[in-house]
Formats: sequence, C-alpha cells, structure tokens
Amino acid sequence: MLLIPCPWCGPRNETEFRPGGEAGIKRPERPADVGDAAWADYLFMRTNPRGRLRERWFHVHGCRRWFDVERDTVTHAVHGSALPGQAIANGPLGIQAGGNQSGGDGRE
Repeated sequence: MLLIPCPWCGPRNETEFRPGGEAGIKRPERPADVGDAAWADYLFMRTNPRGRLRERWFHVHGCRRWFDVERDTVTHAVHGSALPGQAIANGPLGIQAGGNQSGGDGRE
C-alpha cells in the first residue's frame, strides 16, 4: 500500500485517492483547430517511463483536490507532492508499496 502525501491533508493511505494519469499534459488551446492525429496524441499518448514520473492524483476521500505526486514506476517509492504546476518540494519520502518504515499505516 502506498502512503501518498496530500499537500493539504498530509500523508494518507492510497485507498483515499484516485490516479489521474501523467501530470503536465497540456490541452490544445484551440481544440477545434487540432487535427484528428494531434487530438488522439493529446488524449492517448503518454511517456510511460521506467523510473520517476510526475502523476496527477485526486483526494477522493479527503479534501477533494487535485495535486501532483512524483512516484517511481518501478519501486513505487513516492518522492514528494506539490500543487499542480509547482516544483516537488519534498525530498525522498522512502515510502514504498507495503507501507513506510514505521509500520505501514503512516503513524509513528
């Protein structure tokens, strides 16, 4: 289980959140002027890297806000969170699938 650091609520269990995919995908400014291939590229094409990726998450069972998380797609280690478009300020959290080192539930 991942422990995801919400910028407003603090670290919470991943079951409180819903992933929104890769962060930073810019919507075309004039969608009506974009061709089918470019629109399909916007909708479906993602980098899908092996390693660190900035993702958009929604805190469904909390503050109900969107924010960005930097997560390693191989180890699932969470490296921080931030408001959309802002730099990830947190250092490595060392939180991985299976919980953190204090017992996995986020409590010390």
